[in-house]
Amino acid sequence: MSSEPDSYVIDKIVSGGQTGVDRAALDAALRLGIECGGWCPLGRWAEDGEIAEHYPLQETESPDPAERTSLNVSESDGTLVLADEGLDDGSMLTVELAQKLGKSCLIFDFQGKGHVSDVRDWIVRDEVKILNVAGGRESTSPGIYELSIGFLTELFGSLKS
Repeated sequence: MSSEPDSYVIDKIVSGGQTGVDRAALDAALRLGIECGGWCPLGRWAEDGEIAEHYPLQETESPDPAERTSLNVSESDGTLVLADEGLDDGSMLTVELAQKLGKSCLIFDFQGKGHVSDVRDWIVRDEVKILNVAGGRESTSPGIYELSIGFLTELFGSLKS
């Protein structure tokens, strides 16, 4: 059995550390041994308090979550936005920033008919090496973490090269 770490089509997962989708992306990456990181607001702010130190995030210069969102979009090759029955304001900002910056962006709504393979195909087709994952927080989309962690673990696992 090889002691080499698994290699993946993607190089890094980026997220902002908020509850819900952001946290699920980081947890799935950490679980699978994929490099992860990203930007979070000054003070490591999230709606449930300070973001735990085991998440390898850099703090922005301001507590404004929009700064975190902008940096994560701009420093990634593509952004995956996960939603459950539509986009909240933060997710809409993420999509708008990706469009403004000419970055690849895919919205996946759990209420739609899409599959993990659709997202995998987008990542491969658009040659996304640094993937920003964004979406709803738990307070506005209760249960989004659980939906996202399973989906992202399957997605990231399917990206082994």
